[in-house]
Amino acid sequence: MTPTLMTERLILRTPQMGDAEPIARYLNDIEVAGNLARVPFPYHLSDAQAWLATQQTSQAPNQTSFSIELAGTGYVGHIGFQPQGGHAILGYWLGKPHWGRGIMTEAAFAAVRWFFKVSEAAAIHSGVFHFNTASLAIQRQLGFTETGRSVLLCLARGAELEHIDTQLTRARFQQRWPAASQAASATDQVLEGTSKA
Repeated sequence: MTPTLMTERLILRTPQMGDAEPIARYLNDIEVAGNLARVPFPYHLSDAQAWLATQQTSQAPNQTSFSIELAGTGYVGHIGFQPQGGHAILGYWLGKPHWGRGIMTEAAFAAVRWFFKVSEAAAIHSGVFHFNTASLAIQRQLGFTETGRSVLLCLARGAELEHIDTQLTRARFQQRWPAASQAASATDQVLEGTSKA
């Protein structure tokens, strides 16, 4: 069963079919879909419903995904892990109306903290297309470091694009965020003290 994670402002929970409408609304925006590798554009309600139908509640940590709810607003985006080449890959997106408020930094911190607590993985891998400076800033704040460059197909843009590959080791996360191993309330206090990207 996918756990429910709570932060100062957010609830990270199991994706539900009721999320389809806001998913379709937010992803049918090239400024959002164009930052992601495997999301088509235009993006329709049927695409969201088909994707949600594939989501299962009982998954290994490296296959777990969360819907992000903002207090007083509801569904605003998504974050999750997927296995690839023996690694756990972190992916995420946030609806454009909610950019610039530190929401994804807060969600990513909670998800990464949870992942390292429930798995034995030595690292989490991720990355961004070269133009996505806001997402790269989030990753750097969490402690991700660049490991190289690659070329990745962006379905929404219909092109292969330069991709910045990143990695966050368990050791670096614990060193950068020593309070991350404490209780959730302490983690929330850590988040309050960060400059939220």
